Amino acid sequence: MTAGQPLPVSLADIGAAAARLAGVAHRTPVLTSRTLDSRVGARVLCKAENFQRVGAFKFRGAYNAVAQLTPAQLAAGIGAYSSGNHAQAVALAARESGSRAVILMPEDTPASKVAAVREYGAEVLTYDRYTGDRVAIGEAMAAERGLALIPPYEHPHVIAGQGTVALELFDQVGAVDVLVAPVGGGGLIAGSAVAAKGLHAGVRVVGVEPEAGDDTRRSLAAGRRVSVPVPRTIADGQAADIPGELTFSVNRRLVDEIVLVTDEEIRSAMRFAFERMKIVLEPSGATGLAAVLAGRLSGTPSRIGVILSGGNVDTRRFADLVASD
Repeated sequence: MTAGQPLPVSLADIGAAAARLAGVAHRTPVLTSRTLDSRVGARVLCKAENFQRVGAFKFRGAYNAVAQLTPAQLAAGIGAYSSGNHAQAVALAARESGSRAVILMPEDTPASKVAAVREYGAEVLTYDRYTGDRVAIGEAMAAERGLALIPPYEHPHVIAGQGTVALELFDQVGAVDVLVAPVGGGGLIAGSAVAAKGLHAGVRVVGVEPEAGDDTRRSLAAGRRVSVPVPRTIADGQAADIPGELTFSVNRRLVDEIVLVTDEEIRSAMRFAFERMKIVLEPSGATGLAAVLAGRLSGTPSRIGVILSGGNVDTRRFADLVASD
């Protein structure tokens, strides 16, 4: 896609997604902390998608995509592949739409996420994320079973649904100087960037990746999609090895910067969120906050919007992750 071509998702698409989600998805709160503002030296506005249905922003994109399937597709069933949150989102969206879902998940997915997917009524199949190609396996699964496949980010309806996070944030708090969002496959930041730039052209959009998995940062620097080894990081929801083709076509034009955080900085952000803001974040959900706390943002913004993307982590793992040395 060249600079002159239209983006695959528009602000109007995100507005239409918001209309579909009205009364179905939660309008999540924006949280603030005086301690956080004092440490950062700015007003920090945290969009708490850990309070979204299924505990993460992923429900927005999944439901927006499922809501546009035909009756025949719904009757045949829905397929997806995911490390966890998209899996839960598709499973719930399928159930809400009277359909059924078959979800392909990595063998090492946290047990709480697998259990939640099954509780939403979906069938779960597993694969080895370090040796298997989930896209190829997922596409073969969908073709064999006649399922409508909804990928976690490589779909315009999914991206548009994720963009409603930023659309809603701006409706709640007005303009910000910088919008910070986690980056895995790139769907959340792509949709959010379309919404942000469409509403406030001057806003800087900053993505955050775990230090061990900086495929989007490298790709933006190279001007093309770059693959990295499958990341080994506590931020399992961001363990992507290459940006999506569709999401990268948006992010290379609208994302201003990618910054990195270490696993220890993610742990520290999880502790801060729990102790000071009284909320539970999963590692991937805390990377945006980690970047802000670690001083990764350039310049001196006075208002910072941060997307806290999810809170799906079981009690034992959460305790292990936030325990101080």
